[in-house]
Amino acid sequence: MSEFVELADKFLAMIANERGASEHTVRAYAREVRNFAAYLEETMGKGAGVGVVEHLHIRAYLAVLYERGLTKASAARALAAVRSWFKWLAKEGKVAQNPALLVSTPKLPKHLPRVPSMEEVNRVLNSLEGSATKDEQETAAWPERDRVIFELLYGCGIRNSELVGLDMGSLKWRDDVVLVRGKGRKERLVPLGDEAAVALRVYLPLREAKLLGAGKGALVHGGPLLTNLRMRGDCRLTTRSVGRIVKAIALSRGLAADVHPHTLRHAFGTHMLEEGADLRAIQEMLGHERLSTTQRYTQLTVGQVQKVYDETHPRAK
Repeated sequence: MSEFVELADKFLAMIANERGASEHTVRAYAREVRNFAAYLEETMGKGAGVGVVEHLHIRAYLAVLYERGLTKASAARALAAVRSWFKWLAKEGKVAQNPALLVSTPKLPKHLPRVPSMEEVNRVLNSLEGSATKDEQETAAWPERDRVIFELLYGCGIRNSELVGLDMGSLKWRDDVVLVRGKGRKERLVPLGDEAAVALRVYLPLREAKLLGAGKGALVHGGPLLTNLRMRGDCRLTTRSVGRIVKAIALSRGLAADVHPHTLRHAFGTHMLEEGADLRAIQEMLGHERLSTTQRYTQLTVGQVQKVYDETHPRAK
């Protein structure tokens, strides 16, 4: 085994065990770091060490990725993983400095997500209240649970992975908040809105009945908040299922075909900002580490302001 592969494996083990990264993050880092380690082994030989890797080797690797047809976004992800690897190598004393810092991140086109309007989101949420119609019963397997999914994604602005990670103990009824475990297992408290609370109180008795019927009464008070329909395994709903549910309901209610769970998170941030919420408060609720990430939402609203200006100001025409 070459030093490249050996140190790549040690780095990945550190991420999985010490940082508390999600499975998705570990898989992504594993793919990118191992691919780069294999490239170094192939081009520099198995006997070479990481100490001789320069920024030119990393640039050459990015060029190879482009030749394979990868996008700038994919190359940027690969570079980010390589940077993290060499940052760790420098910390461990395996290299004198991080050569990846000398490689510029590929400039990415700024694709701002299309966010449905407040009226569009409210129309969908209002349509989910009450009992499902006969037509909806044929397509909505569990409408009460699906309403909770929408109310929490939009009402709390949480990520899909955070949503499915909620347990019964995550609901802090006394304080009207939800305890959310975000990236890197960081915890934050997010306000629980009245409509989300109403949806939960309708859903929870049905959840309990299904668990008891499946012989899994032990999960009633301590299991996952959102359960799968057939109560299989640990009964926890998956992110993939949430994605399918959100897309199916969005399409049936006339929203764009590209709506997914993260769209509702974007809508949360955008609509809060439009209504005058403080940017730092939004940052706290969304769990963004950097304010600059939250500031992306200002780009969405600036465009709307510009449109109003163009349409109304006498000197704009």
